[in-house]
Amino acid sequence: MVATAGHVDHGKSTLVEALTGMATDRLAEERRRGLSIDLGFAWTRLPSGRTVAFVDVPGHRRFVGTMLAGVGAVPAAMFVVAADEGWMPQSQEHLAALDALRVRHGLLVVTRSDLADPEPARTQALEKLAASSLGAVEAVCVSAPAPARTGIDLLLPALDRLVAGIPRPRTEGPVRLWIDRSFSARGAGTVVTGTLQAGRISLADRLEAAAAARPVTVRGLQSMGQALPHVTAPARVAVNLRGVRAAELSRGDALVTPGTWLASRTVDVLLRGAPAGRLPGGLTLHLGSAAVAVRARRLGDASARLALAEPLPLRIGDAGLLRHPGAHDIAAGVTVLDVRPPELLRRGAAGVRARELQGMDGTPDGRSEVRRRGLIRTGELAAMGADVPFAPVAGDWLADPARWSELRAELERLVGEHAREDPLAPGLTVADAGRRLGLPDVQLAAELVRAPLVVRDGRILAAAPDRQLPPAVRSAVDRLRRQLADAPFQAPDADRLHGLGLDERALRAAVRTGALLRVDAGVYLLPGADAEAVRVLRALPQPFTVSQARRALGTTRRVAMPLLEMLARRGVTRRDADGRHHRVVG
Repeated sequence: MVATAGHVDHGKSTLVEALTGMATDRLAEERRRGLSIDLGFAWTRLPSGRTVAFVDVPGHRRFVGTMLAGVGAVPAAMFVVAADEGWMPQSQEHLAALDALRVRHGLLVVTRSDLADPEPARTQALEKLAASSLGAVEAVCVSAPAPARTGIDLLLPALDRLVAGIPRPRTEGPVRLWIDRSFSARGAGTVVTGTLQAGRISLADRLEAAAAARPVTVRGLQSMGQALPHVTAPARVAVNLRGVRAAELSRGDALVTPGTWLASRTVDVLLRGAPAGRLPGGLTLHLGSAAVAVRARRLGDASARLALAEPLPLRIGDAGLLRHPGAHDIAAGVTVLDVRPPELLRRGAAGVRARELQGMDGTPDGRSEVRRRGLIRTGELAAMGADVPFAPVAGDWLADPARWSELRAELERLVGEHAREDPLAPGLTVADAGRRLGLPDVQLAAELVRAPLVVRDGRILAAAPDRQLPPAVRSAVDRLRRQLADAPFQAPDADRLHGLGLDERALRAAVRTGALLRVDAGVYLLPGADAEAVRVLRALPQPFTVSQARRALGTTRRVAMPLLEMLARRGVTRRDADGRHHRVVG
């Protein structure tokens, strides 16, 4: 994919027609005035067998916005300068646009070489291009109009070398097709055209019209005049859509793979070529084929925050430019650094943010993004254009290791503080812990729990009883532990428990922390008594009765019956209709 660029009436469209045999001025008004008004498209086969497609852009200063829509999705430019006029105002404006968009691959063509010595124009243009993102480029001098056509036989191999030097885009992964035309075709319905920069579109694909977040289906595909079952980047493509009317889409909209792009209204960007001081008001962001009004707030010498009038599907590293439409000049080139920036709420927040953005160049880096954000979903990180650097901590949540450690320490502090404020109160609920930690998902709070913390009945508390119970209750439990040491199933009755200093609230706290085992209302044993009961009952002849169990355990019917019922609920024993119990499982 190659876009034309250059001053009005320097022969861009004539040159493309000479190369392809196709007239790119399709509008009657363009043919009447002899002036390109809208984008034109053509293609040809090169000597190597490669196919090159051209986006022919208007050169008049009134149509710079249209020009930007044409070059915004194209990786290379064929820069045209006429030998008899040389470098002109729109030459400079088009070069400034290419430079701001960081277009790095180009070719200079000096046209009308039959009307003047092309060498002065060639020398001057090469000097100008060399100082831009295009750098040193090859130059070819031609005369395009027939019958005095010359130089085309040299231009085609030069185009071949240009195309060979352009890095191949990825052919897998999510699609973003910037739309430059939308129309209704008889018998087909809605058709949109655009430059496919990366990925692959196939028949029956489900895509999304990004601006309206509306699902659409691909019912037909064409590229360079051929109907195809699929199209792989880079390519000019026409897409016949089902599910949307042509009037609902326009230049600047995008078709995207659903769920893989973030619709951004606020972005932080790297500024290139911006003068010092405040950015002017009334700016337009040109990116892809889109042109969106923005409010720009400078953050630092080389960074700014843009508030977009309409959301755009953007990723880290996207290149665009800010233009002042009324002044017909470019305010700055921009590279997207953050598509989900933090709010600037506190005094001095802009300066802090500017320092955070220093050193960022728009290269997506998953590990750095996770570190800056602390917590982020894998899907959101991928939608920003960054890699997923390691495994999630819970569900699809990624956590910066340092931040995760801080959260664990903070959770332990919160649980300890809660216990100190009311030692007999239940522990923090998982949901409350998540809220107090400011976590976006309760699942994260549960995953933070590690020794010495545990989760019991949806509450977080210290695993060791001594970390939770007040001294008086710990002392009472210790006295009960000594009493049960030689008779582990002789559960004390309510009066005896009360005499030990264990009222209902203290008992609930002791059970909650694992200091006691609740068998039934009023029946409390030490932790592990249930496992010891299983060991004792295994030695009984099978089946056995409650009386046999009671005698083997050395306890009363008040304790034996609820203990057997608890074991039956766990599936350790099986109770017959006649009340007898069968062999312990396991």
